[in-house]
Amino acid sequence: MPADARPMLFAPPQPPFALSEATPTTLGRSSDCDLRLPDADTSRRHARICFEGDQFVVRDLASTNGTLVNGERVDRRALVPGDRIQVGANTVTFCQVSVPLDEPDDGAQTVLFERPVAPTAEAFQGDLAEIPPFAVLQILEMGRKTGVLELDADTTAGRIWLQGGDPVHAETKDQIGFDAALALVASDAGRFAFEPLLDLPEKTIDASVTQLLLEASRLMDEAGA
Repeated sequence: MPADARPMLFAPPQPPFALSEATPTTLGRSSDCDLRLPDADTSRRHARICFEGDQFVVRDLASTNGTLVNGERVDRRALVPGDRIQVGANTVTFCQVSVPLDEPDDGAQTVLFERPVAPTAEAFQGDLAEIPPFAVLQILEMGRKTGVLELDADTTAGRIWLQGGDPVHAETKDQIGFDAALALVASDAGRFAFEPLLDLPEKTIDASVTQLLLEASRLMDEAGA
């Protein structure tokens, strides 16, 4: 794992969760789990993620419905960036993020960035297969970033502008505003790049990242029904 990479779990609409090499992370329905996933298909203590050797590994904890990684049921599996871990009805994405972000100093593992980052901060870019659009947007939201996120995806290319982490405008070839942002969130292959800036276009989106991701999830569920 790169020295500057932060191993993180993403399970929208929950905030990103930072993994620790020193402390195992338990996923499940119980309130004492590190990452709580409260649905009927998730066991009380469903799975655990630990750092073993030089990699993070997910282990099923004899759960009722099993733990899947990228659609395959597993007892133990080493994780690589972009892996989708299915825990009950929840999809938890494992990512390694290299971007300067502020963290709270209270020892909490959940990533809750409290201080805005200057618009001149270092650019943030990567592969959508390793850090999907929803994870990128959650990172930028928590970092209260202001600038433009460009997605050059296989299915849809476009840009989303953010102010203090909130989406304010989006454009694709065929759409603008909230519909364009929804189309971009659905991308799953390609590249992304975020550029900090202060000059923003006229606001066409009146929704938070969480609201955007919830609507995108709803539409995906309807399409799959």
